[in-house]
Formats: sequence, C-alpha cells, structure tokens
Amino acid sequence: MGKASDDDERSFFAEVPVRPAAKARPAPAEKPGYLGHRDRLRERFASAGADALPDYELLELLLFRLIPRADTKPAAKALLARFGTLAEVLGAPVNLLQEVKGIGPAVALDLKVVAATAQRMAHGEVHGREVLSSWTQLLAYCRSAMAFEAREQFRILFLDKKNALIADEVQQTGTVDHTPVYPREVVKRALELSATAIILVHNHPSGDPTPSRADIEMTKEIIEAGKRLGIAVHDHIIIGRKGYASMKGLLLI
Repeated sequence: MGKASDDDERSFFAEVPVRPAAKARPAPAEKPGYLGHRDRLRERFASAGADALPDYELLELLLFRLIPRADTKPAAKALLARFGTLAEVLGAPVNLLQEVKGIGPAVALDLKVVAATAQRMAHGEVHGREVLSSWTQLLAYCRSAMAFEAREQFRILFLDKKNALIADEVQQTGTVDHTPVYPREVVKRALELSATAIILVHNHPSGDPTPSRADIEMTKEIIEAGKRLGIAVHDHIIIGRKGYASMKGLLLI
C-alpha cells in the first residue's frame, strides 16, 4: 500500500505542461476623425451637388484621393489662401504648388492633371461648334487655357465659313508683358488651314485685361492683312485672372 501511495503522490505532483496564456487582443484602433468627415462630405456632394460646397470643401474632396491618409482640410485652405480661388489653384505652376505645406511633387502633378482634364473638357465644348453662338463656353475655355499662365501667350482660333472652330493654336509665347506677333504669319497660317475667319486671344499675366495701345495697333494690322485675302477677324479677346476684355465689345475694332 505504501508503495502505491508513493507512486500516486509522485504522479499528483508531477510537472504538468503549462499552456501559454492567451494573448489579449488589442483594442480596435479608433478611426481618425477625418474619415468620418470625409464620409459626410461625400454624402453632401452626392445629395446636393457641387454648388452646395464652398471651394475649400470641393478642393478637399479632390485631395481625398491624392492624400489618402491625412486630414486634407488644412492643405485645401492653405492652397486657397496662397492662390485665391479654386481655378487659380489648378492654374498655378507645379513649383509654386509645392511651396504649400502638405503638397508634395506627386500631389502637385496630380492637380495639374486635373487642370488639364478640365481644360480638355472645355475645349470639347467649343471644338467643331459655331463659336459665335457658344460665346460663354468659348470664354470659359480661353480662361482655363490661359488666365493663369506666367508668360504672355498669343492664341489663334481658326474658324470655317460656318464659324465653327477648326483649329486652336498658340502661335507665340513671350515674356511677362510682351509677345511678338507677326500679321503675315497669322494670315499665312489661316490660309494653310483654309480658315475664313479668326479670333485672336492673348493673356495678360498682370491680371488686368485692359487692351494696351500696342494690342490695339497690332490687331488693326492683322485685320488689314486679312482683308486682302478674305480672312475676317471677329474679335481680339484679352484674358486676365479676374476677367476678360473684348476689343469688339469695347468698339476698339
């Protein structure tokens, strides 16, 4: 009996494998506050449309895709504080966009892709159409293409006999306040494209679209050169950051 009792006692106190304690599951991480804000902003856009959102919120929506893991409201407000309007943000050059806190090279380039897409859409609204009856769309296109350029550009819209846009070309790019324009080259290109009319467009990087004396004189020279070959000049539009001027509307031509 003694021996059996000793064996039982040894068995009782023998080492029993100890199971490792189950690791406590970490508490679920709390979602960043900006995620709920993003959802609410998307819902407002979906239900009420873009007109219900101020510029900074519309820019936030755009930055959601470009900056997926951060609060984009500070960056959106900083961009607008620096450049003024949403249009001016998209029109700003890449190097200046990158000077804004939170905007790196990839985001700056993506914003320019958005700007190029908007410009292409505006061009589609006027290409092949009778532009004199689509004047608002024409001005919107010219503004998106030129208003925020740092240097002067001289653009020509070439029209067929029905005043439909057949080509749109930047003929010259100059300095911040001057672009050399040669009337013979303008008329020559119109003949090459079989255009019967043209609209001249250039921008003033200063922002003020008021025609200068040189602008008026150059326009009159092109009008005279075109008359000899049956090419009409319908207008000369000057684009500024805050608006535009039509020489025909101002009775300057």
